[in-house]
Amino acid sequence: MNRAHVSVLFAALAGCLLAGCHSASTPPKTPQAAAPASLPPAAATDALNIDATAAGTPFPHFWEHIFGSGHATLVLRAAYQQDLSMMRAATGMRFVRFHGLLDDDVGLAADHSALFYDKSAKGGHGRDASPPYNFSYVDQIMDALLAHGVRPYVELDFMPKALARNPKLVQSFWYRPHVSPPRSYAAWDRMIRALARHFIARYGINEVASWYFEVWNEPNLSFWGGVPKQKTYFKLYDQTARALKSVSPRLRVGGPATAQAAWVSAFLRHVKRVHAPIDFVSTHVYANDTPQNVFGTPGKISRHTMVCRAVRKVHGEIARSPYPHLPLILSEFNASYSNEPDVTDTPYMGPWIASTIRQCAGLLQAMSYWTFSDVFEEGGVIRKPFYGGFGLIAEDDIPKPAFNAFALLHKLGHTRLEPQVKSALVTRSRDGSLVVALWNYAPADGSGPHYTPPPAHRSDRLFTLTVHHFPAGASGLLWRVDDRHSNVLRLFDAMGRPSWPTPQQIAELRKAGRLAAPRSVHLDGGRIEVRVPQHGLALLLLRRG
Repeated sequence: MNRAHVSVLFAALAGCLLAGCHSASTPPKTPQAAAPASLPPAAATDALNIDATAAGTPFPHFWEHIFGSGHATLVLRAAYQQDLSMMRAATGMRFVRFHGLLDDDVGLAADHSALFYDKSAKGGHGRDASPPYNFSYVDQIMDALLAHGVRPYVELDFMPKALARNPKLVQSFWYRPHVSPPRSYAAWDRMIRALARHFIARYGINEVASWYFEVWNEPNLSFWGGVPKQKTYFKLYDQTARALKSVSPRLRVGGPATAQAAWVSAFLRHVKRVHAPIDFVSTHVYANDTPQNVFGTPGKISRHTMVCRAVRKVHGEIARSPYPHLPLILSEFNASYSNEPDVTDTPYMGPWIASTIRQCAGLLQAMSYWTFSDVFEEGGVIRKPFYGGFGLIAEDDIPKPAFNAFALLHKLGHTRLEPQVKSALVTRSRDGSLVVALWNYAPADGSGPHYTPPPAHRSDRLFTLTVHHFPAGASGLLWRVDDRHSNVLRLFDAMGRPSWPTPQQIAELRKAGRLAAPRSVHLDGGRIEVRVPQHGLALLLLRRG
């Protein structure tokens, strides 16, 4: 989690926790998707001319390979693993990132006295003391991820209390992580080497070499207590990266994992100057970060564009650095860092996610949505399913509209065809099918905890697609995420937003949260119209056969 004004976040957390589609000549047939007999004009219309045989460009699914989650011990929970299974089934999830692998509740540094045991000082050969570490929970965490077909994106933090230079220096999260620099870098290095050796011994170098190792989390904020922050973090990075590479040069390590897209230029200059290992650059940004914090300028940048403007900035900094070809991983992003129920819990997220993907394409190798699950404890134990949490899946394994948006966008092809409008992604699958995402972005309501649906039809966007070099009467499927489709909040609001839903209510909410079944559609003379309501996302799949 990220933030300059972290106190604002915890104030918010404390309060929370203590439209139709038809072909050019065929009217809609189902009540759910149908509109009134005479639809009013859409507020905006867009015409797309699609050449189904165009060469296109590669379109890797960079937005769905890594997802964030809370802190390490949550992986041991049944609810976390159920949500992990849901994500793995619905998306291209390959990695998961979480805080606190080195925290005391994981127990790695269980034998505190052994942390400072140096065998070389007692006539040994300088090898790490063995066995001073307890890998029991570490192994259970990693085994659980791998059993679900997901690899760890290993965030190396926070400081074991016994190793902390200042044990009283803790961050304000509910689980109170220690954020002090180590009192002995020799002991820190031994612990990192031992952890890397254990991973390789247990899982094999070929497996562990496919993981990512990221040094710390947001050292420019309250998650790092070194003074001065940048200089002391750079030392931590150097020590950690060298310790990992001393075990195997194949291990991938990177940083600086900063909030607000900070420090990247200075970090890469430093790494070059001291010849520290570096395999990727990572940083974070949220859509409601301020221009002052991200760019050092006053003014306002919309939630719609902030994330990818920051990504573009970092992309340019890497290109101008001594390492112009390093991969960029946005290892945290979301539409909000401050738990806004009318944002992250609502259909608003469908267009926001789709638009963010479109804007960021080609600028980075991966971006990690924070988070996939509301099995989450930064502000304490969650009291109710929908409080504006970061997760795509609410408490009690209930899918949010944002989860369904990711499930839809997973269906996009891997070749991108350039459309003529900014509210669309046109792709081709390997079997020749066309997969088109269409959305109607508008700012979030901002009125409070209850989602206010947009006025019916008044702000719809009408897309007219003309498809060339494709069967003129091809059939297809249309999925939707909007106020009336794939939106659990309609039922939750009707229930009166209970803080503790009954088992029967939970079952009903899970069912209501599922992705709505698609509607069958077809081209008529190579044309089709799709009407998308405000805050709506639609995905159209057209088959050749």
